[in-house]
Amino acid sequence: MNVSRLGGPILSLFRIVIGLLFALHGLTSVFGLFGGNPMTGQAVPVGTWPGWWAALIQLVCGALVLAGLFTRPAALLASGSMAYAYFVVHQPDHLLPLRNGGELSALFCWSFLLIAALGPGSWALDTLLARRRDVQSAPAASMAESTSIVV
Repeated sequence: MNVSRLGGPILSLFRIVIGLLFALHGLTSVFGLFGGNPMTGQAVPVGTWPGWWAALIQLVCGALVLAGLFTRPAALLASGSMAYAYFVVHQPDHLLPLRNGGELSALFCWSFLLIAALGPGSWALDTLLARRRDVQSAPAASMAESTSIVV
C-alpha cells in the first residue's frame, strides 16, 4: 500500500474532525445548544469580551475548516484564538496544561496550526475550487498558444 496516497484523505479527515469539534464548542456558547456553556449551562451573552467573540470564532472558523473553505486563514485565526485562550485564561493558573485545564486549548491551537501549514487535504472545497480554476484556465492558455503568430 502506498502511504503517500493516504496523506490527502487522512489530512482531510483530521481537518473535518477538528473543525466539527471546534464548531460544536461555538454552538454551545453562542446558542446554548448541547447544554450551553460548560461554566454556566447557558449561552454566552452577546458581545461580551472575550467569551462571546471567542465562541463566534469557534463557530465560524470551525465551520469553515470543517468544510475546507478558506481553510488556511480560518485555521490560523482559530490557532491564534486558542493560543490567546491558553496564555490569558489558563496559563496564569499554572504553567503546565495538565494543571491549569488548558489541554483542549493547547491541542486545538497546535491542531489548527498544523492544518494552516499543511492545507485542507484532498477532500475540501478549497481543493475543488482550485481544480475548477485550473481546468477553466487550461483551455484559455492552450487557445492563446495555438493562435499566436510566429514571425
